[in-house]
Amino acid sequence: MSSSNSSIDFKGRVAIVTGAGGGLGRQHALALAARGAKVVVNDLGGARDGSGGSVSAAQAVVDEIKAAGGEAIANGASVTDFEAVQAMVKEAVDAWGRVDILVNNAGILRDKSFAKMELADFKLVVDVHLMGAVNCTKAVWALMNEQKYGRIVMTTSSSGLYGNFGQSNYGAAKLALVGLMQTLSIEGAKNDIRVNCLAPTAATRMTEDLFPKEMLEAFRPEAVVPAMLVLAAQDAPNRTILCAGAGTFEAAHITLTQGSWLGIEADTPEQLAARLSEVTEREGEIVPQSGAAQGSNEVAKGMANAKRG
Repeated sequence: MSSSNSSIDFKGRVAIVTGAGGGLGRQHALALAARGAKVVVNDLGGARDGSGGSVSAAQAVVDEIKAAGGEAIANGASVTDFEAVQAMVKEAVDAWGRVDILVNNAGILRDKSFAKMELADFKLVVDVHLMGAVNCTKAVWALMNEQKYGRIVMTTSSSGLYGNFGQSNYGAAKLALVGLMQTLSIEGAKNDIRVNCLAPTAATRMTEDLFPKEMLEAFRPEAVVPAMLVLAAQDAPNRTILCAGAGTFEAAHITLTQGSWLGIEADTPEQLAARLSEVTEREGEIVPQSGAAQGSNEVAKGMANAKRG
């Protein structure tokens, strides 16, 4: 059973998809192109640990798009190289006059338990996932503000939202992207730049070792693409974390409990320890619309109790 109020189309839109030479990024690029977008297919063409590089993977996706009647160009910039990313954005603007959509999808894995992980592997994963997305977003930000339109999709992960053994570096970078999205969605709102996060569960080269073979079909990358299309569309939400996998879609939220006012007394640490279950009680929790909302909640409770005193 399916129904649709209006079709999502990207005619006249220009999209950049990073890490689009294979897996999820390839499916993103193909889907955007199939619905009318002109697409910059970016891929460094390295191994999944980030080593090596070749533009041939990106070019193969461009060839697929063109064979289907679409428009696309290949780009081999590393997202960690800001100058190369700026040149990629210039290439898109020179070809098509604008950039409407950025899907920050590029990433690598260097999995190991924290005890065994080298700091270089921690830094590299943060550099590619977090700073790579920062570089690409920074490179389109002024342009999107000027044209008063932009749709940016950050790729977060359940490993960042909820943790996963052996992925402290990846998880830290992925949750950092949520923090980036929270602020950019506020700053971009006045010029219709909507920033969201996608948390995919998909069997790709990045995750093929994590799934038993019988699950690979259900978790194929194509099942995640509808969530990306919604987040990149003209009617996209703003500041949403959409989770997607195997045909199921959920939303994740960073919430704030009602909490308890305990005052500032000598025994407040002991009071907090004794009433911690009350403080962490989730009934009535909220999703604050900005960081200041947490402070407002604390001030309101403090003032209410001061009046009682």
